[in-house]
Amino acid sequence: MSDISDHKKPSLREWLTSDAPTSRRQAKFSAYYRSWLALRSNPMAMFGLLILLFLLAIAAFAPIISPHDPFAQDLALRLSAPGENNYILGSDSLGRDILSRLIYGSRITLYIVALVALMAPIVGLFVGTAAGYLGGWVDVVLMRITDIFLAFPRLVLALAFVSALGAGIENAVLAIVLTAWPPYARIARAETLTIRNADYIHAIKLQGAGALRVITKHIWPLCISSLVIRVTLDMAGIILTAAGLGFLGLGAQPPSPEWGAMISAGRQFILDHWWVATMPGLAIFTVSLAFNLLGDGLRDVLDPKKSGK
Repeated sequence: MSDISDHKKPSLREWLTSDAPTSRRQAKFSAYYRSWLALRSNPMAMFGLLILLFLLAIAAFAPIISPHDPFAQDLALRLSAPGENNYILGSDSLGRDILSRLIYGSRITLYIVALVALMAPIVGLFVGTAAGYLGGWVDVVLMRITDIFLAFPRLVLALAFVSALGAGIENAVLAIVLTAWPPYARIARAETLTIRNADYIHAIKLQGAGALRVITKHIWPLCISSLVIRVTLDMAGIILTAAGLGFLGLGAQPPSPEWGAMISAGRQFILDHWWVATMPGLAIFTVSLAFNLLGDGLRDVLDPKKSGK
């Protein structure tokens, strides 16, 4: 019996927290678990994460939890105050339920955030690592292009691109991506300049690895954590930029329940019927705050400079 107890299989928690991992797989999952424990110990980051998970649930179950059709108009009940006529958050100038439009508008917000978060860092990663690793004239040309994009305010540049491409949510996403990638390129270039002269990179080159293999297999993975931090912190700015385009009528088009467009439609009633513009404004504020709180927590967990202190 003592032999059986001595060789008892470790629990999942013991396996994840082991100081002496026996395989690469165990070491990887152990690092993920320790990062999660560090993030979980930050109450503000967890608060932001809970808000974003709540937003995901709302977007996923919008048809079920929405009390009204977000596009249905009832002019007899227009500009109803919160709590009146079965409108929890009131109705807008066309008698549409504001709560239902906010619920469906969360889908548009997440759609924009997801596309920009997938596209902009990838473009920046390509440009930054190529400039940092290849150096020379490639570095000069790519970084000067990056500087040109950084010289313009993001919203102004996005307005220029949307004006050229035409109004619409897809064109708005493309315009935001074209204005959002330069900071990621800067970060990726800085990381690459730090990594490219490391001894293990020289050893990989001596084994015959080409530039493409070195960049994709050994430099990109080390840039991911810095980019993830930047993406999370940038989400608030991206949401505000998308809302700004919608406010100006260059993003999602009516009758789409986009939060920025809802604020634009309610700005003329702000004094007498404050809820029409205030409710979508509070939604934008809450989601932006959640991304900032989560981004701060991820920075504390993933930033190697802080973790090394």
